Formats: sequence, structure tokens, C-alpha cells
Amino acid sequence: MLNKNQHLGKWGEKKATEFLKKKGYKILFRNYKNSIGEIDIIAKIKKKFVFVEVKTRSNNNFGIPEEAVNFAKQKKLLKTVEKYILENKVKDDYQIDVIAIEKKKNIIRHIKNAVNYF
Repeated sequence: MLNKNQHLGKWGEKKATEFLKKKGYKILFRNYKNSIGEIDIIAKIKKKFVFVEVKTRSNNNFGIPEEAVNFAKQKKLLKTVEKYILENKVKDDYQIDVIAIEKKKNIIRHIKNAVNYF
């Protein structure tokens, strides 16, 4: 059984998926996992792979959603994406985005290329 935060996270991932589909993205995977970590959404637009981290907040008591994608989270995301790329022999261009959702305000922010190599 999901706890309150997990339920909110799943709701946010569903909203993010709907948002991306409306923008023309093809959803390849949701909640992709490998031995390093998890990628919330793997999508494709034109010939570009887009790896998406979704952060959802019911309120801003602990900051805005995208602030949760800190340096440690970015580093883990990069390693998880790199493993996906190697295992699946991805030759196309790619980027790592963040979708931040504020539920009470009904706000969705799509931050493209939010995570880059350091």
C-alpha cells in the first residue's frame, strides 16, 4: 500500500506523462529501474531521448519541487541515464529534464536540460 507521499508522487508522474503527451512526446517507459536507480519517465521527441525526473509537492513548505533535485540526485540520475544509454546502445541525442508540479496551485513547470554533465 502506498503512503501519502508515494500516492502524490504517482499522481504527479501521471500528470507529467499527460503533459508530455500533449506536447508531442512519445512515452517509452515510466518508472524505469536499473541497478543504479530509477528514471520516472523516458520519452522521445523527434530523434531525441528525454529522461525526466518528476517532483511533485502539495505545498511549498519545504521549497519548490525542483529544489529537491539536488547535486546528489543529479549525480545519481546521470549515472542511471548513462547505464540506460550503454545497455540500450542509444546513439541519438538526449537530455535530462525536470518536471515540477505544485498540486495546490495547479502549476506544471518543464525545465529542459535541467541536469547536465559537471
